[in-house]
Amino acid sequence: MATTRRSLPLLRTLIAGKTQTRTVTYMPRPGDGAPRPVTLIPGDGIGPLVTNAVEQVMEAMHAPVYFEKYDVHGDMKRVPQEVLDSIKKNKVCLKGGLRTPMGGGVSSLNMQLRKELDLYASLVNCCNLPGLPTRHEDVDIVVIRENTEGEYSGLEHEVVPGVVESLKVITKFCSERIAKYAFEYAYLNNRKKVTAVHKANIMKLADGLFLESCREVATKYPSIKYNEIIVDNCCMQLVSKPEQFDVMVLKFYVTPNLYGNLVANTAAGIAGGTGVMPGGNVGAEYAVFEQGASAGNVGKEKMVEQKTANPVALLLSSAMMLRHLQFPSFADRLESAVKRVISEGQYRTKDLGGQSTTQEVVDAVIAKLD
Repeated sequence: MATTRRSLPLLRTLIAGKTQTRTVTYMPRPGDGAPRPVTLIPGDGIGPLVTNAVEQVMEAMHAPVYFEKYDVHGDMKRVPQEVLDSIKKNKVCLKGGLRTPMGGGVSSLNMQLRKELDLYASLVNCCNLPGLPTRHEDVDIVVIRENTEGEYSGLEHEVVPGVVESLKVITKFCSERIAKYAFEYAYLNNRKKVTAVHKANIMKLADGLFLESCREVATKYPSIKYNEIIVDNCCMQLVSKPEQFDVMVLKFYVTPNLYGNLVANTAAGIAGGTGVMPGGNVGAEYAVFEQGASAGNVGKEKMVEQKTANPVALLLSSAMMLRHLQFPSFADRLESAVKRVISEGQYRTKDLGGQSTTQEVVDAVIAKLD
């Protein structure tokens, strides 16, 4: 009888919905709560707008990070050494887009960063956001691609006037490590399938070596289903039946069409657009987080003038960064706030069917932080 009386207050509390739930994320080591320095590169075009959005939200949520900001632009000949030193010291960087000059022999600073820091894995997470209508529903695709070789090796020369030869370099070492990264990602994130995308029917040696490496690595992960698809068929299947894909392994199967980038942007397009897709580039030591799919956003000057750039992709990328830094509770708070704003639909930029400015979206996200 006494036990029943003691249970009544608890029962009433449960019925009233007043119980508080506590979640355990991970057990930090002493000192893990110290603020971490992060290198920040605002970049070109909309970059300063969206990186400033991240700065405001981080400050509002008192996230345990602080930024070391550097002025870098795509028309520079090289990434300044002080910037590389900062990233190597901090291990983590957040960046806006950097404009890549067309032709003229000026190399891409994005590629310089990836090669210098050996950021061999590019990851773009393409998934639907609640409340954002898209052509396809229940899309959840992770696009992983090798970041340092293929046509992006940058090895080209003029054989004779009017004839240019570009070399596509594929190595066993890089193919194996990107395949291993993809399978490790799938295994640790409870993904069930890895799809290798290739053009081995035409590039039999180069893409054949990549497929051979993927097949060897796949044997070490028997719990994960492995299959293969030709890149042009992959693009067609993506827009017609995206639900069949889980994790994609992409090499830069890039003729001038840049297959890897094309597939990432296609996957982003079916899941809500490039403005909501987070991404990052990681290696053994360093990580650089940025908008997952660009589709030319850097060059949209009208967005810059009207201050209507969509900050959602970089905000979600910064949540990935927080999780990478082992601050999962802050990452969850940020993601939840962004998803609530998108779901409610009152504050959206033009690319998502609204008329809000960048700052209005930022203010809405800050207001939703728990």
